[in-house]
Amino acid sequence: MKIRSVFSSLILLVTTLTSLSACAAQNEDSDKGKSKENVLVIFFDDMRFDTFSYRNGPVNTPNIDALANEGTRFDNAMTTTGLCSPSRAALFTGRWGHKNGLDDNVWLYHSRLSELDPNQDDILQSAVDEGYYVGYVGKWHLGGQGTKLRGVQYTWGKEHKLERHLRQWTPYGIVKSVEGYKQGKLDANGEKHMYYQTQEGTYADTTTAQKVKAGQEFLEKAAKDDRPFFGVISFEQPHPPYRVPEPYASMFDPNKVKLPSNHAINRKNKPRAQDEDWWPWHDVSHMTDEDWRKSRSFYYGAIAMIDRAVGDIIKTTKDLGLYDDLNIVILGDQGSMLGEHSLYDKGPYAYDELMKMPLIMKTPSNEPKIINKQVSMLDITPTLADWMGVEDKSNMDGFSLVPMIEKGDQAYPREEDVAMYAYEWYNGSWFGIRAIRTPEMKLVWNPGDSRDELYDLVNDPTEENNLINNPKYRKQVIDMFALLRKELVRVDDPSVTKLDYHAAHYAKKGNFNHVPE
Repeated sequence: MKIRSVFSSLILLVTTLTSLSACAAQNEDSDKGKSKENVLVIFFDDMRFDTFSYRNGPVNTPNIDALANEGTRFDNAMTTTGLCSPSRAALFTGRWGHKNGLDDNVWLYHSRLSELDPNQDDILQSAVDEGYYVGYVGKWHLGGQGTKLRGVQYTWGKEHKLERHLRQWTPYGIVKSVEGYKQGKLDANGEKHMYYQTQEGTYADTTTAQKVKAGQEFLEKAAKDDRPFFGVISFEQPHPPYRVPEPYASMFDPNKVKLPSNHAINRKNKPRAQDEDWWPWHDVSHMTDEDWRKSRSFYYGAIAMIDRAVGDIIKTTKDLGLYDDLNIVILGDQGSMLGEHSLYDKGPYAYDELMKMPLIMKTPSNEPKIINKQVSMLDITPTLADWMGVEDKSNMDGFSLVPMIEKGDQAYPREEDVAMYAYEWYNGSWFGIRAIRTPEMKLVWNPGDSRDELYDLVNDPTEENNLINNPKYRKQVIDMFALLRKELVRVDDPSVTKLDYHAAHYAKKGNFNHVPE
């Protein structure tokens, strides 16, 4: 009996320990589950920061406004580069182009690059490794089959099936169209289709609607999957040319469109690169004020159509019961020029219309906030990593925004309120631009030119007056160079050596031009 009693006690002890171990494992799994949150990124192309109604812009955007009112608005978010491929590479890797190897567009006329190296660590691969069901719908612009090579389980769009190293796409047709405009020729409906166009059909016929449908299909699959999910729905809109069907094409009266104070101005004391046509439609010599107003009205129509797309996607998340526990990010890869400084689309410069981007983050458990501090495209990646339980963020150049989402501006991770910007290449042409921005000043270092730029953002928010040669601003120039240097050193940017040489001329000689003009 004694032996049997001892044996029974041992069985009870083993059973208890097994039960405790199982509970511990269950709790550990539960904790892991909490760290692996569902994430949806709704990504737009060349979407300016200033058009939405929640920013007092000209377009009524109730669906985007609703997310802004429920989530965290980052009203001073800055992209890394005003060019599609480099900004997207920065977003998905969390690193500057000098580290991730992609600092130019891919596949386009005389660019030297065709893809983001698949061996580069990125957030898509990290999500797959963390056991996520990962989907990518729409524009990627980082090389053929790039999502497949990273293990993404659901993709939609022909770009994801293309060969990895295609021949460059060269804009012969655009050249012909622009030359025609200069000769007084117009396209159908009396429009300039390289700038604005009324598309045939309705919203349902657009690629925007097709992406919404594919995104909804991914969400439906994700809702039935036991794994957490990470999805990206990436739109080409509102990238120029601005092309929308009715009713969006005539939603805004061009005659009532307001043009900003820096519209179509003559650039004075600016780098030579701003006078070059880096893409055929950059030649805007044929554009009248009426053309610019029409371009803006079509851009506004595109924003209205985008808002509809966002509403359709959000409704699906609610219908599927996903919304309440979902982290949602809405952003643009960069802004776009609509005639400011007589510029169209994008190019090698750092004006706020291009540098600033919209950014909203809606989380399940945080109070709505407006963040006024400057944040970077690079800060999004470690934020996604935190939500998905990716522990190793040591190779990322940004800072997680989770503390700011929880506590507001007081949790800002940087010592100074600064944002850096770079423009290394544009389709095979080198510029090496680095810019540093504070709420009051912006310095643009142009190592490929003899002329840098300094803007007083308080007194000249439209960046019309380059003060780099103004002796009254010599201290600000020196201080801004010091801030830029500090950030270059932090991210191991090799251009700091050249910067030191140029900055010395300002600090020691008071020479406001590198080369006499």
